[in-house]
Amino acid sequence: MKKPVTLQQAIVYFGDTDRAFEYAKWLRWPDEKVTCPRCGSDANSFVSTRKIWFCKGCKKQFTIKVGTIFEDSPIGLDKWMAAVWMICNAKNGISSYELHRSIGVTQKSAWFMLHRIREAMKSGGITAKMGNSGPIEIDETYIGGKVKNMHTARRIRFQNARGTHGKATVFGMLDREARQVRAKVVPNVKRETLQNEILNNIEKGSRVHTDAYSTYDDLHKNFVHKTVNHVQEYVRGEVHTNGIENFWSLLKRGLKGTYVAVEPFHLDRYVGEQVFRFNNRSTKDNPLTDEDRFTLAMLQAVGRRLTYTQLTGQGAD
Repeated sequence: MKKPVTLQQAIVYFGDTDRAFEYAKWLRWPDEKVTCPRCGSDANSFVSTRKIWFCKGCKKQFTIKVGTIFEDSPIGLDKWMAAVWMICNAKNGISSYELHRSIGVTQKSAWFMLHRIREAMKSGGITAKMGNSGPIEIDETYIGGKVKNMHTARRIRFQNARGTHGKATVFGMLDREARQVRAKVVPNVKRETLQNEILNNIEKGSRVHTDAYSTYDDLHKNFVHKTVNHVQEYVRGEVHTNGIENFWSLLKRGLKGTYVAVEPFHLDRYVGEQVFRFNNRSTKDNPLTDEDRFTLAMLQAVGRRLTYTQLTGQGAD
């Protein structure tokens, strides 16, 4: 059978546990040289009846899940792969209730699965700076409920505060030419906080476009800085922040429409999920398929792990 192209084909394809295992094995060790995730030794023996390897280096057993986001999960690879396919290719994301109904796991398990997959989708380890091509759009947004919808105690606390008070802050940068975005939750919008993020992610001397927020006033010292005052206009020639604001609208559509309620403690993973889909969307110059996004997420699943203790903030594992 050919590799899956659609969700229906993926469910059928990975429904065969042997095929799902061989596909995961091919993704992890494309050269067919299986190495121990603990000691790195390639000397091992395979127990086909249990689908495990015995490492002759560290004298321990390991499965294909060890050293990945799937480690210690009793859920089969067939369901894991269907879940990865769904979240990578759903423009507004999928809720834990939707996943629980679709693949036949409990809602709690589905919630845990989705967070582990988001951990794999995070674009960690990026060292190259932006700014080699077009202008970089810079902006911040605020995520949180409306005061009128809050519980009485919280509503009284925030009713006289600014609209951003009590909300989480997400900061983002969009390379307009490369069509790549970087975004993360930041503790505040102080000048030092935002300008450190900018200096860490954008080459000095690059063109940057922002709104007229005073925090960005000193950017002209390191960048070719142009602003657009949203009180008067939204576009002035090529100077605008419409691209990053489009990303904010996609992010908020998923948060409000699909996930409804997101704890600030988990928000960064939801942001990373949307960044993954935005940066790997299909374009004229880069026509990615659903399988391409699935494969990329599966490759990023290696070397990462998220335990339930870490996820719920109950202490170190």
